[in-house]
Amino acid sequence: MRRFILSLFLFFSISIFASDLAQEADDGTPIYNKTVRDGYHKLQFKMSIYEAVPQKGEGIRLGIYQAEAAYGKGATEKNMLRLEKAVKRAKKYDVQLLSFPELYLPGYTLSPQEAKTVAEFKDGPSISKGKKIAKKYNMGLLLPYAEKVKAKDGTLKYYDSVAVISEKGELLESYRKTHLYGQQERDNWSFGDNDYRVHKFFGFPVGVLNCYECEFPELSRILALKGAKLIVGPTAADNYYTLPNGKRSDVPYPDISKLLIPAYAYANNLFFAYSNRSGYEKRGKDEWHYRGNSIVSGPHGDIITAANHEQDTMLIVDCIPDYYGMTHPAPKYNYLKDRRPDMYKELVAPEVNFIKGGYTYPKTIKE
Repeated sequence: MRRFILSLFLFFSISIFASDLAQEADDGTPIYNKTVRDGYHKLQFKMSIYEAVPQKGEGIRLGIYQAEAAYGKGATEKNMLRLEKAVKRAKKYDVQLLSFPELYLPGYTLSPQEAKTVAEFKDGPSISKGKKIAKKYNMGLLLPYAEKVKAKDGTLKYYDSVAVISEKGELLESYRKTHLYGQQERDNWSFGDNDYRVHKFFGFPVGVLNCYECEFPELSRILALKGAKLIVGPTAADNYYTLPNGKRSDVPYPDISKLLIPAYAYANNLFFAYSNRSGYEKRGKDEWHYRGNSIVSGPHGDIITAANHEQDTMLIVDCIPDYYGMTHPAPKYNYLKDRRPDMYKELVAPEVNFIKGGYTYPKTIKE
């Protein structure tokens, strides 16, 4: 009898313990119980800051807000409320510039019709509210949203955009994504044609890219040549991709946050931040599981801090270039100075031969 009771006790103990662990779904995605999931939604702070806020023009205290945001009906209103709460929390640590993930306001998983429904003009209610919040808390904001624009011919165009808002509450730019990823983005959005501008936050030069654009070395180099000392890239990088045939890709994406972001930071002698989502979004039968791989890399290619993949996280980092030494032993020379632009004409050639039969790039049509 004692053995039976002991065996029963062990059985239930092991069962309870096992239920607390992640179980594997058919596709290998972990399914976590409520306790673990609740823990992931407790905002975790990961910081690398000095005893004083950077002096104006010498650096900036950057915040990256990574979270599982609302999606579907009413997402914009819900995420605007969360935005102000995040700003209040960031203000406790004197954050000067706070970034949110790609398409933070409406959610990333939009159908073409949903994209049109949730899109706003750049002077619409959400960005107007964002400007007021930025001014109230004296904090720059990178606020990604779905933008609609009235073209010269009177038609409406839709963009995957980032509202670049100064600490004074001014809309410095509505940056429209220029390099769209995959078919879904092409179905939803037009290609942006804006220049790659560098904006000053508290006197510090910052460039903005959007998700897939962070993977193009040409773009980070352009911003570096224009004087940027920090690049921030809001993103919605997930683990797998749904192919046009409706099937999921067989292997996860390589994690570019630890491959390309540090490399481009070093090559351009600047800070580079990747600002992603975590958790899940759904649309119909499709589900997106985000990588949660937000990261801030320094000018020497060092990873200053990074989020845990499933965790709602706020990264806070002091970006101060003077605290980094030279990348080259001879002070007169570095990657930016040693370029030879007259030899790079092939980089902008409209016709290339990296595939059999050649390839011709489509022309950019300026609005």
